[in-house]
Amino acid sequence: MPETNRSASTSNDETPSGNLTGFTRYFKQDIISGFLVFLIALPLCLGISLACGYPPIAGIFTAIIGSLLTTFVSNSELTIKGPAAGLIVIALGCINDFGGAGNVDAYKAALAVGVAAAVMQILFGMFRAGILGEFFPISAVHGMLAAIGIIIILKQIPFALGIVGAKGGPIEMLRQIPHFIETANPAIAAIGIVSLIIMFVWPVLSKKLGPLKLVPAPMVVLLVSVPMGMAFDLLHETSYTLSGHEYQLSDQYLVDMPDRVFGMFDEITFPNFSALEQPKAWKWAMMFFIIGSLESLLSAKAVDLLDPWKRKTNMDRDVIAVGLGNLCASFVGGLPMISEIVRSKANIDNGARTRFADMWHGVFLLLCVALFPTILHRIPLAALAAMLVYTGSRLAHPNEFVHVYRIGKEQLAIFLTTLVIVLVEDLLVGVAAGIILKMIIHVSNGVPLKSLFKPYLEVQDVSADTSMIIARESAVFSNWIPFRRQIEQVGLVQRRNLIIDVSNAQLVDHSVMEKLEEMQRDFEQEGLTFEVRGLDTLQPLSADSHAARKRGLAKIRRVTLMASRSLRDELLREIQKCGITGYTVTTCTGAGRRNLASESIAENEHIRIEVIATEDVCNAIIAYLRLDILPEHHVTACVETVDVVRVGQFAPPDEQTVSAGHH
Repeated sequence: MPETNRSASTSNDETPSGNLTGFTRYFKQDIISGFLVFLIALPLCLGISLACGYPPIAGIFTAIIGSLLTTFVSNSELTIKGPAAGLIVIALGCINDFGGAGNVDAYKAALAVGVAAAVMQILFGMFRAGILGEFFPISAVHGMLAAIGIIIILKQIPFALGIVGAKGGPIEMLRQIPHFIETANPAIAAIGIVSLIIMFVWPVLSKKLGPLKLVPAPMVVLLVSVPMGMAFDLLHETSYTLSGHEYQLSDQYLVDMPDRVFGMFDEITFPNFSALEQPKAWKWAMMFFIIGSLESLLSAKAVDLLDPWKRKTNMDRDVIAVGLGNLCASFVGGLPMISEIVRSKANIDNGARTRFADMWHGVFLLLCVALFPTILHRIPLAALAAMLVYTGSRLAHPNEFVHVYRIGKEQLAIFLTTLVIVLVEDLLVGVAAGIILKMIIHVSNGVPLKSLFKPYLEVQDVSADTSMIIARESAVFSNWIPFRRQIEQVGLVQRRNLIIDVSNAQLVDHSVMEKLEEMQRDFEQEGLTFEVRGLDTLQPLSADSHAARKRGLAKIRRVTLMASRSLRDELLREIQKCGITGYTVTTCTGAGRRNLASESIAENEHIRIEVIATEDVCNAIIAYLRLDILPEHHVTACVETVDVVRVGQFAPPDEQTVSAGHH
């Protein structure tokens, strides 16, 4: 969390509110943040529109409507509503299915699909179904987002290199990359490459530039790429020769924008609802609805965690707000919108206090596009493509793969399965494949089929203000929704402290581990306690704190030391510093190799120290022995892997404290 936000939250005890008082009291902070977010949103809205196969103005329509309408419907104070890179794959697929980019009929059909999806979202929120976003397993969602990132990169590489008319699926585009590089337009590629370097370097460089760090990387790209485009005279048809090849330049490499003030209103386009008579339209409507709603819910939850004042979004109300925004945007020619995480994070970092920061970013967009469209026409498409390549690289960053692997090999399998199937087939099939694989893994880990979708819970009153929920059979992603409702009903609704006992569960999966942590934060915000018991009786599938846990004996290390009695106190003192939770010391006699090699065997009195410890503690003990003891003393050390019932009994004291507070 930025320092400015921490100081703001501590210096003002009153939680900022998005009402008339909040509008006036926090006017300065919100309008400044709104302007800075506008600088990020402007190029991204244009780039996302073009990547979707929509006219560039469509993304602007969406951001303006999202900011001016949803501000007064949703209670989410700091989320920015607008077009998002995560929906590019669906929007482009829909456009292509109805005729392709540049086809007006395909565009109007996609708008009708957007209206249908928006109606579903509104009904989804009205029937308080926002909790359904909790169903999807986290690894499958991350795999889907990583696949979307890869697709965005592959689709934007031709634009960044000045290749016109490149088409094909992700795998085909991947095969064509050498051809794209070979046939690139050097002038346009120069703009794209310079823009991409700025996107990656500026966030690192700006930290050392004082006030300049407030200038977002996308705006720096425009400040550099627009003059480059002017130097290459992209507004006019020209040609140049390089290494014996002739290349053409024209305004086809620039953003297509209205050529007069208020010309944006001439670009308003209405849906063609006859497209909904085709069955394929409803396939795309469902994808917009499911993926758009899921991404929006995940983003809104993430922003709640980043909010310095920890205000909570009503997810049902937020989905209704997004649905209404999508309905209006699709009626006038806009892209689908979601609660967007990148711009929302920037909004928080820039010191926003209330939802009016979102409104101001839309006002600035409206003024800019309405009054200065000819300036926007000078933006090179290659610069926008570079921004999206950077966005895609963030979604599919190698750290994502490493993070999932550390949580568990089975999570990586789900992640990769979802990713590959999305690339080969489509989003829905990929997510479905991830869900099915996760269920198969659960069953193979002993989860009874009857408990896949139904949690077996027992509620007990522990004291006057505390209840306990005992989870039997399993606690997994597919039965989490009724489990969560029980937690909310017993704890948050009845205002009782809660203990969750999972010691009788066959499996607690990774998704539930993370969601239990979220529930603990919810209870803390309400001034209640939330404790999870029994995790130490289950075997973690990896060392990560969010790893799935299954019933069974846990693997742990047993360290046995044989040493002279004179080393007893020193050894015990130092291995306790390593984090052991207990030890056994036995006095014994024996002879070593040197004694046996001598003519007369002389038994010496020794001590045997035995410790049961986690792998990290074991490694610390061995490191200590190698550095401080073995160079000067004769000590025998043996390490074995043993099974224990409660691994938590052997965790270092500091880890036990953290774990207790964590849950």
